[in-house]
Amino acid sequence: QVRLVESGGGLVQPGDSLRLSCAPSASLHSLNSASWYRQAAGAERELVASMTFGGSTTYTDTAKGRFTISASNAKNTVYLQMNSLKPEDTAVYYCHVDQFYQSTKFDFWGQGTQVTVSS
Repeated sequence: QVRLVESGGGLVQPGDSLRLSCAPSASLHSLNSASWYRQAAGAERELVASMTFGGSTTYTDTAKGRFTISASNAKNTVYLQMNSLKPEDTAVYYCHVDQFYQSTKFDFWGQGTQVTVSS
């Protein structure tokens, strides 16, 4: 079982930046990949960005050019840097990691952190 502790959400104005953090209870070296998803009120959860710990990253069209996913081995933390925030970025943001154990993939989710973009 991998626990994920998220932080960094809040209320910001359009055009502002936020950095979300996700600290897993397991070493990043033991994980396969990390992703950030978001879920707006009344909508389905959607992928925002993902990365493998081999170094590749993937962004949805919504995130490209504005959001950056990264990780710090020293701090054992995954980040989502969000710039030029828009009201439509308002959502609960969830961290997700997956881990292989004896050829089985396990998925773990954080509790979510609220991001509200409003003037």
